[in-house]
Amino acid sequence: MDSLAAAPGTGPATSPLPVLRARKSVATFAALPKDRTVVMGILNCTPDSFSDGGEYDSTETAIAHGLRMFYGGADIIDVGGESTRPGAAYVDEAEEQARILPVISTLAKAGALVSVDTRHASTAALALDAGAGLINDVSGANVHPDMIALIAERQAPYVLMHSRGDSRSMDSLTEYTDVVDEVVAELAEVREKFYAAGVREENLILDPGIGFSKNADQNWELLANLDQVAAMGNKILVGTSRKRFLGSLLTSAGKAAAPKERDDATSATTAIAAAQGIWGVRVHDVDASLDAAKVAARLVQGKKNREARLSARQAAQ
Repeated sequence: MDSLAAAPGTGPATSPLPVLRARKSVATFAALPKDRTVVMGILNCTPDSFSDGGEYDSTETAIAHGLRMFYGGADIIDVGGESTRPGAAYVDEAEEQARILPVISTLAKAGALVSVDTRHASTAALALDAGAGLINDVSGANVHPDMIALIAERQAPYVLMHSRGDSRSMDSLTEYTDVVDEVVAELAEVREKFYAAGVREENLILDPGIGFSKNADQNWELLANLDQVAAMGNKILVGTSRKRFLGSLLTSAGKAAAPKERDDATSATTAIAAAQGIWGVRVHDVDASLDAAKVAARLVQGKKNREARLSARQAAQ
């Protein structure tokens, strides 16, 4: 595990914190890859997230895992201190901040581009002060006016995700006439609040909210029609990683696949999204999705190469 120099509690170095590599450069939003889909690694500093709750709920384990993803190629590390799984309990802002701010600060000092996954404007502001470069908010239609004001003031890149209700009610809010059209319309309605406040278009990233107030069939319809979401003109982030609709698809002997058994399917959805030109994906398994994003980029480039060659041939005739 040479990427950490010394893993916590192993080898001659037994410090509880990993030794940081010398920083070569600071990752910035503007410097993110333009030739492939961006890969955002998920870092849950929580005891109750649906997939890995409790694995990284100490500052030391969270930092170590964040560095592993960063040194392994993640373009962004998305740090969250409150679970957003269906039925999750709310977390006090002070507790959320205690969980994530030391992690954000350390990862940013190591050179990582850090995103903060939060619904709270106070947490978002402190995270930006600690070195975060991106805000990822699942509030959707319930976004707080203070968050809109903060993004307008700081002009920080912000992910606006489609959702209805909250973690306790979203599973009961899945009635759509056409999920693609309605997600686009509802995102557009909230987006206008940010534009009206002065947020620049290039700083607003849209997320269709796979798994949030959608059932399995609706998730698949959205994935198959991401081009219609992208037609809104903003960068698009997609988060399918280890979600229930993948588990139900991979049911064996009447039992849905466990969250960590869904990584191969997640990387397949990364390839699908990347082949549709989607800006970014949010995943637990960075390595597999990074490979998938690179494969999809070459596939798209192969198509463009042929089209350019045929066009040049026709022009020469």
